[in-house]
Amino acid sequence: MTEDMVKTMKPGSAIVDVAIDQGGCIETSDHITTHDDPYFERYGVMHYSVANMPGAVPRTSTMALSNATLPYILKLAEKGVDALKEDAGFLAGLNTCKGHITCQGVSDALQLPYADPMELL
Repeated sequence: MTEDMVKTMKPGSAIVDVAIDQGGCIETSDHITTHDDPYFERYGVMHYSVANMPGAVPRTSTMALSNATLPYILKLAEKGVDALKEDAGFLAGLNTCKGHITCQGVSDALQLPYADPMELL
């Protein structure tokens, strides 16, 4: 989200930058906040930029993560890499394979070569 977009928001609006751990996805979230001091204001918009947000509720977040990932683990255990070949969404989550970067975004960010995962599987 660009700074210009934030400037158009109504005063008192709030933004939660869930990607702040990886550098953020909101231009105006230019620093990480903490659970003790979780927000700051810019252009009348409150910014919540806490790194490791799930850390505030560790038990609940662990259970949520387990529930979200278990189906993929079971599918992978049952079918092996064929599970990736059969499910484009699952395949899209593959970042590396056999020493190669298979995620275009990671490849671009690191300025390293990209490899088509289907050619490696």
